[in-house]
Amino acid sequence: MTFSKRFAAFFLAMVVLFLAGCADTPQQPSTGQIIDDTVVTTKVKTAIFQEPTLKSLEISVTTFKGVVQLSGFVGSSSMALRAAEVARTVEGVKGVKNSLIVK
Repeated sequence: MTFSKRFAAFFLAMVVLFLAGCADTPQQPSTGQIIDDTVVTTKVKTAIFQEPTLKSLEISVTTFKGVVQLSGFVGSSSMALRAAEVARTVEGVKGVKNSLIVK
């Protein structure tokens, strides 16, 4: 085998290993998915902050593979439902887990 063929084989093997390392698993998202989730989280937090009835509430937002989880405390069950509605309207949200607790 010539040097150029060995180099090409080595380079191809490195590319395959690199791409396999960037793939997501059921437990860990890929790098691109992390960025997408961060964008979705920011959009949901902004949408909740812009909602007049929810602005002053302490609602935590986390996103994993497009599924948003809302946690924290709200004053009524209607506020909890409204927060979930607002989150569902955000582009990129695949689902909402509403873990808000009514004080």
